[in-house]
Amino acid sequence: MSVISPSQQFVADSELYLLDVSIVMPCLNEIISLRHCIANAQDALDQIFERYGLTGEIVIADNGSTDGSQALASSLGARVVPVAERGYGAALIGGCRAAAGRYILMGDCDGSYNFVDGVAMIGRLDDGADICMGSRFKGGIEPGAMPWKNRYIGNPVLTGILNLFFRSGVSDAHCGLRAITKDAFHALGLTGSGMEFASEMVIKGALKRLRMDEVPASLSRDLRDRAPHLRPWRDGWRHLRYLLMLSPRWIFGVPGSVASLFGLAMLAMAISDALVPGTFPAVGNYWTILGAAALSTGHMALILAISAQLYGARQGYRLMTRRTRWLVERLSLEKLLGIGALLGCSGAATLGMVFWQWTERDYGAIYTILPAVLGTTLITLGLQAGMAGFLLAILGGNIARFRDFPVEGR
Repeated sequence: MSVISPSQQFVADSELYLLDVSIVMPCLNEIISLRHCIANAQDALDQIFERYGLTGEIVIADNGSTDGSQALASSLGARVVPVAERGYGAALIGGCRAAAGRYILMGDCDGSYNFVDGVAMIGRLDDGADICMGSRFKGGIEPGAMPWKNRYIGNPVLTGILNLFFRSGVSDAHCGLRAITKDAFHALGLTGSGMEFASEMVIKGALKRLRMDEVPASLSRDLRDRAPHLRPWRDGWRHLRYLLMLSPRWIFGVPGSVASLFGLAMLAMAISDALVPGTFPAVGNYWTILGAAALSTGHMALILAISAQLYGARQGYRLMTRRTRWLVERLSLEKLLGIGALLGCSGAATLGMVFWQWTERDYGAIYTILPAVLGTTLITLGLQAGMAGFLLAILGGNIARFRDFPVEGR
């Protein structure tokens, strides 16, 4: 079966499964650049067939164009897939779902990318890669093709944070020219409807430990006669918040660990100073209260970190770490309720002692607030532990024993 030419792009549904490669382009009023992009994509398909013997199609994921882009794309032999949900990511997800090929090459429909650069990407997929990213910083950026704040601030900073959080190892996490196998696309369960889709694919691919290759990709000035749909600051924030949402270790775990250690240190110093005055520099009431608040906040943050880790594993885009698996295998709703009850009773007993001392002093003021702070903190930690048990059980599908948590990965 030869490469499908523009006049042959419309194939019967029964023949779609025979295709190997789908080039997917999101489209919203791109009639000016559409002819160039489809011709360029066809050149890429010709080279893909010549080099790898793989057949293909061109899919235009239309996001509600009103300029006649659909009719033009159809007349040029592309298969038009209407996508009702608005957004860059939504259009690509809709197009990829409808793609017939087992390999998907996606790129913008504005003439800024050369789909021929994607030929090597398909080769990487055929060689066993799950995802292949393009790198504009390795392939070359035409003067004026990328705003300076994107080139020197936005992309490097966001890619650096992404690599720090998820160790993806890519140099350009937001390149619009990329390839993915259809199996990997389904496995990732991508949902980002906006520009954050670009980060989501890389993040979830890294979390799933998929093989992610990278090849150079060039970037040219687009062919539009209007401003691009991209809004740098808005879309930059959407990328950043997505990085944080998918990184419970950094948004909850690291701050929670630091806060907990600080709180424990402050309370330990306060207790030591109360039992053996002069052991540590005096820790006054203000530091005692701050330490208790830090410990309570850190404890809750760690609970949220574990909960988010388990949620990601249940959703299928995150593998369980050894430490998390070791922890959840030893926990259950009943154990956490028991721990919570033990902490709560200890706190109540401490406050009871405080009340007894108060009555012994004829209801006079006690010179230190340390016992009251410790009792209150223990009760708080106990309540958090009990509520954490129910939260984890709910996330697990109302399963009280977390070792039965249905997760993927090792």
